[in-house]
Amino acid sequence: MRVHSVTVCADRIDVIVDVGDAEALRTTSDAAIAERAIALLPGLEEHACKNGDERTFAEEIGDTEVPHLFEHVVMELMAKAGSPRSLRGETSWDFRRDGHGIFRVSFEYDDDLVCLGAIKAASKVMSYITGTGPAPDTEAETVRLRTLRQVPASA
Repeated sequence: MRVHSVTVCADRIDVIVDVGDAEALRTTSDAAIAERAIALLPGLEEHACKNGDERTFAEEIGDTEVPHLFEHVVMELMAKAGSPRSLRGETSWDFRRDGHGIFRVSFEYDDDLVCLGAIKAASKVMSYITGTGPAPDTEAETVRLRTLRQVPASA
């Protein structure tokens, strides 16, 4: 999985993600993906997901698109860094328009720097979860993200 582009908008951040080959498209490509994700970020089990099937994200994580998991990883990292859990993400795709394996992922944010930092940290997390990288220190990443949070200027 590779992040192609990041666009900061007034109310969200949009990311273009490329998963490359068709075998890496879904979490079913490796039975351990869901297990590694939940072990690393247990808060993912509590995520709600509007998937049309009334399934929780914990039920969906074993068979979903890898960029959809990326969406939830970013949102969980942001929440661990103090962002409201009420913020939403969205994953969509149109392979005819964008090409096979290209996804669009959007994130609402309360602090753009925290969201951007979570996107960067989530790329490391996803490498580990998908079995292509070392285990990241999510607690250290959370501390780093908290330091990015903008402090309001004194009046």
